This record gives sequence, C-alpha cells and structure tokens, in this order.
Amino acid sequence: MERKDMKLGFIGFGNMAQAIAEGLLRSKALEPEQICACAKDWDKLCAATQPRGMRPCRDAREVAEAADVVIVAVKPHLIEEVLSPVRGQLADKAVVSVAAGWPFERYEALLPGTRHLSTMPNTPVRVCAGVFLLEEKHSLTPEEYVLVQELFGHLGLVQPVESRLLGIAGTLSGCGPAFVSMFIEALGDAGVKHGLPRAMAYRLAGQMVAGTGRMQVETGAHPGAMKDAVCSPGGTTIVGVAELERGGMRAAVINAVDAIQNK
Repeated sequence: MERKDMKLGFIGFGNMAQAIAEGLLRSKALEPEQICACAKDWDKLCAATQPRGMRPCRDAREVAEAADVVIVAVKPHLIEEVLSPVRGQLADKAVVSVAAGWPFERYEALLPGTRHLSTMPNTPVRVCAGVFLLEEKHSLTPEEYVLVQELFGHLGLVQPVESRLLGIAGTLSGCGPAFVSMFIEALGDAGVKHGLPRAMAYRLAGQMVAGTGRMQVETGAHPGAMKDAVCSPGGTTIVGVAELERGGMRAAVINAVDAIQNK
C-alpha cells in the first residue's frame, strides 16, 4: 500500500488526534479525503473534521471498516470498552495506539491476532516539529511499519524506543512541552518587566527555544557545550546562568520528572 492510497482513521478525535491530523494535512502527507474519525460528541466531531474536508464517522465500527490504518486515540481507561466490540473489524488493519500506558503486551491481550503498534507523540506534531515515539516491539508487517515511520516522519522526529524505556521517553517528550511553555512564559514575563510588549517577548522566547532545540538535534552537540558557547568570561549570560543554578533550576526539572515517574 502506498501513502497516497491509504485511508487513515481515528477512533477518538481529541487534542492529540487533532494535532496529528493537522500536522499530516499541513505537511501534505495526506489529503483531507484520506482521513476519517469518530468521537463521542457528534457536533464537535463535525466541527473539527468537515471544514477541513475530513470525514466524520458515527462510531468505531465505521472507522474500522473505512480505514487501512486505525489510530486509537481515546482516553486510556476507555480503550477496552471502545475496542472490544470492533475486534473483528480491526483484525486485518494496522492499529496504531497513541494512548499512554498501553504498550505491546496490553494490546496483545486485548486484540490477539491483530497487527498493532504502540506510540507516544507530543503536541508539537501539530506544526510538524514534534516527537513520535514508536515502541520497538510491535506486530505490524515490515511494509506497514515502514509506511507508519514514513508517515509520522512528516510530523517531526520519529524515535523507536525499547518497551521498558517508553514511559520515561514519553515523560521527556510528552510532558516536556508543558515545562518548556512555562520557561517561555517566564522569559516573556521578564521581558515585559523590562519594557518589551508581551506578544513580542513571547515570540522572541518561543523562536529562541525552537532554534536552540533544532540546533541541538541537528548537530548532536552536548547541551553544556552549547551553554558554554554563549557564556563569555565576565559576560552577561554567565551571570544569568549562575542565578538559575542558585535557584535550583536543574534540580527542579529532575524532581518534576521523578514525580511523574513515581506517580
């Protein structure tokens, strides 16, 4: 199956599913008519799909029958309830989950014999600058796996991860946008404090974060070396770095990740 011929269906069309769909349309990886979706609230579903040319479906069965690749994007506690009635329709499909806490073994128990892959994307996939984690253990065919990798590659960095590391990798890439957004907001507040218009302060901070992240990913440079490159002896940046260290920035970030992992 070629990408131009495939049909992609979403079971559940909340924030993450919409971010993925938006990224696929923005990147022109798929055309609107190749995408269908179902959701609990019909009116909201129609409002989110029809203006973009995507097809709303009444239920999971309709999605499963229409799609070649089915993305499971309902809340984790609803997966068994939603998928159990459509096991038969999913048997010959490629099933891709974006639900946290549902790795290979849980799907293997719920959908025996189904070809499936568990993933963890983050919200920047909406602007084709996200992270799409793929659990290394899966049951897709080699052709399906290549197709999925190529498709999600239009949305940012695709990173296969061992099953045992999927949780921590998902915390870094999935929860990280909230932490970075707080940092952008704090930089914006500081800019406003010293006279910058707020919209300009946020724009400068956001672009700075985007550019710094891209530079690290593309060069593979150690973050410490990138920091050192900006810190001239006796200069301004090192004064700010010292204040962040005094405030416990590193420890606060590590503690935040620890708290999530220990939840």
